[in-house]
Amino acid sequence: MKILVIKLGAIGDVVHTLPAVSMIRRHLPASYIAWVAERGGPASLLGDNPCLDRVIEIDSKGWRNRWSEPQTRQAISKVVGMLQSELFDIALDFQGLLKSAVIGKLSRAPRRIGFSIGALREPASAVLLSERVSVDDRQHVIYKNLRLVEHLGIPIEGRLDFPIAVTPEDERFSETEISRLGGRIAMLNPGGGWRTKLWSTKDYALIADRLWSAFGLPTIVTFGPGEEQLARDVVEGTRSNAAVALSVTLKQLFALARRTSIFIGGDTGPLHLAAAAGAPIVGIYGPTSSIRNGPLGRHGREPVVERRDLECRVDCYRRRCGHTSCMAIPSEIVWQSVIERLATGDSGARAPAAGRHIGVVRNDRAG
Repeated sequence: MKILVIKLGAIGDVVHTLPAVSMIRRHLPASYIAWVAERGGPASLLGDNPCLDRVIEIDSKGWRNRWSEPQTRQAISKVVGMLQSELFDIALDFQGLLKSAVIGKLSRAPRRIGFSIGALREPASAVLLSERVSVDDRQHVIYKNLRLVEHLGIPIEGRLDFPIAVTPEDERFSETEISRLGGRIAMLNPGGGWRTKLWSTKDYALIADRLWSAFGLPTIVTFGPGEEQLARDVVEGTRSNAAVALSVTLKQLFALARRTSIFIGGDTGPLHLAAAAGAPIVGIYGPTSSIRNGPLGRHGREPVVERRDLECRVDCYRRRCGHTSCMAIPSEIVWQSVIERLATGDSGARAPAAGRHIGVVRNDRAG
């Protein structure tokens, strides 16, 4: 059986699809599995994946910007030819967009399986699917994705696996950086694809200082393209001089996260990568739902800190907002969650007794 997986991006979305692909490989070991992903971060994360036979890269964003150029049409034609030459039996559309449904249609797979109309990000894409699977769009997106696998007759059982291939160079990078800081680290990731997901850099700096003073944990502040200033603001805002900014690739971040004592950040790809790596997590959530998008890794759901007193948070998912009140979360509340997570995680750190959370901000293991 030849299966085409369609999940173009973003990073967190790709991570959330990995357990579904792993489940297919586990139960259909002889199947041929290819994955269509956007060029850059999403495709690079899938490189050398043990569950995949092929990664097909596309550049849909670049194609839109250069639609009139002959090179664009040539590139699209090449991808279409590649898809059709594989003679796929099934296309699994985990994206739910019109462009992802078009890719499934162009592949000529006779079975094109996606979500029911109410769970599609672009409902018009339903007309290009041959089979639609009913899901509860309020449940965690990982389990939503697993419903497509279950539709194939595969039992959803056992642990969640997040297969990501890390090179020896990535491992050496991680070991070198951690050794340079004394052998134990915390990780902060202040960046985010949406401005509405960003927590205050001053508050991140306070957390870094307290990690050092309470636990002797130096902090690596990770950043990707376009996020250097955020990381610099965190480091320059500390008083302990125990934080360093570090530019990392996705796989380097994954390797670091496997060795960190704790990872703290918003609802972004790096947070979900860290959860997949098995890192102890404290997520800081604003416009998105922690029930649907909370950090979920091999060890189950990780705790989040979020406001529950704002009516505008219900089904928000805004990328722009005039007040971002949902991210006005006191550092003390986040700190209490940090020490509680360190106390329950396999971090090697000895945590003091945790205080109780009060007021309108809540911390729990999202269920």
